[in-house]
Amino acid sequence: MSEIVTERSGSVLSIQFNRPEKKNALTMSMYDTVAELINAAAKDDGIRAVLLSGAGDSFSAGNDLGDFLKNPPKGYDSPQGRFIDALNSFDKPLIAAVHGAAIGSGATMLTYCDFVYASEHTTFQMPFVNLALVPELGTSYSLPAQIGYIAAAELILLGLPFDARRAAELGFVTRIVPEPSLLDTAFETARRFAVGAVK
Repeated sequence: MSEIVTERSGSVLSIQFNRPEKKNALTMSMYDTVAELINAAAKDDGIRAVLLSGAGDSFSAGNDLGDFLKNPPKGYDSPQGRFIDALNSFDKPLIAAVHGAAIGSGATMLTYCDFVYASEHTTFQMPFVNLALVPELGTSYSLPAQIGYIAAAELILLGLPFDARRAAELGFVTRIVPEPSLLDTAFETARRFAVGAVK
């Protein structure tokens, strides 16, 4: 079974992390695959919006630490580097449907999204300090730019988990959505952009 599942519906490309047994922890090959998909979508005039989601009970638990230790990033031209470049340069709407665990890069990638819908039971965490790691994916810049330095310092420097309600208060997510309608809500936003872009 593929670790990344895609589906195209009209002008919307859906990209799903598909390692539910590992809470969609991301391997280097997954970073590479998603980067390639996003770069291809950027060049495809038929794709007007991209939707990110996770299979099973979580969005993403961040890096697969076993894979990360076997394949540590080496320089900027790494799978993670290509992933952040793809997110940063993508000039079409990027929407995320987030539920369950959104940890590490599963949380930090959201700062590159235009819309983030979270279920009421989502738990976010940026545990880099706890792991003696530098915040990844440019988070030390992107998070303060989005929610302000003071709020970002609390999330990054303390590394404590926070829930969807706190995320909404900080402006880290667009809206909290009941989980049964999470994907439909996110897809409807993507579809509206797709339709609107044609006019």
